[in-house]
Amino acid sequence: MVNVLVTGGAGFIGSHVAQELLDANYQVIVLDDLSGGFKRNVPINSIFIEGSILDEELIDSLFAKYNFNYVFHLAAYAAEGLSHFIRKFNYTNNLIGSINLINASVKYNVERFVFTSSIAVYGSAQVPFIEETNPKPEDPYGIAKYSVELDLQSALEQFGLNYTIFRPHNVYGIGQNLSDPYRNVIGIFMRQILNKESLTIYGNGEQTRAFTHIDSIRNAITQCIELPKTKNEIFNLGTNEKTSINELADLLLEITNSENGKIHLKGRNEVLDAISNHQKADELFKTSATISLNSGLEDVWNWAKSLKLKTPTRFEDIEIRKQLPVNWQ
Repeated sequence: MVNVLVTGGAGFIGSHVAQELLDANYQVIVLDDLSGGFKRNVPINSIFIEGSILDEELIDSLFAKYNFNYVFHLAAYAAEGLSHFIRKFNYTNNLIGSINLINASVKYNVERFVFTSSIAVYGSAQVPFIEETNPKPEDPYGIAKYSVELDLQSALEQFGLNYTIFRPHNVYGIGQNLSDPYRNVIGIFMRQILNKESLTIYGNGEQTRAFTHIDSIRNAITQCIELPKTKNEIFNLGTNEKTSINELADLLLEITNSENGKIHLKGRNEVLDAISNHQKADELFKTSATISLNSGLEDVWNWAKSLKLKTPTRFEDIEIRKQLPVNWQ
């Protein structure tokens, strides 16, 4: 039996990856502290361990018990904007937690460490981003992700730990967290529509993103361990459909037949255009057909309407309140 660890497997992308691995007949062990995920997301036939990647003793015991062949590391607190104001929390969870897993992977001779990074590592580089673009992250979240990438490259050179790094962007779909007020604009907009609130847009709304349905990328992530050419490589993952935040808001209001309207808030420090090139991944992976934004949003909206939404949970331990957006106060 081939044992695979999936961190963050109760979260959005992690749960989809875990299910793909189960469907491919791997034994999947999910590690998640449920801080951002839900137990209902954990695939039925996986082995679920509730715990944190910061718990070194737990991590060592799991690696010793299951002798993992592969590690898929998706656990993270992925709030780019908020990361400016929770710097210590961000680096502790997204960097130190990752290093704990890399150390254990070296110690127990893991065959491949698959890391879900982010296009946040590119910052405001010229678009479309390509894998050879020199990363220059502009927020602590992107800095943490790039630091893990560099550490994996170091672990390969020093210890021979093989890796594959993915840089996905703006992923959405069934199973995402609609109760988080800080991350994933599609989830935030859908919650606001369900609560009959106006859609909140930072600045003029002309920021552009390429929103990617989870079904378009999840099998690429899991395929990598079966493809030798992906060893020690980095891949952008996503769609090529460029959409402004204003266009996204208008499309959602149309799909949901909502009259909530939009309000514009003071702009915040964020990358204005985040679009990447995916030719490298497209040539190698047998990915699902690209799902249009309109079709994908209709799919998620039909799912979202059936949910009993939780009250958005405010992050309690804000470390820096200077320049904190008013609606995050």
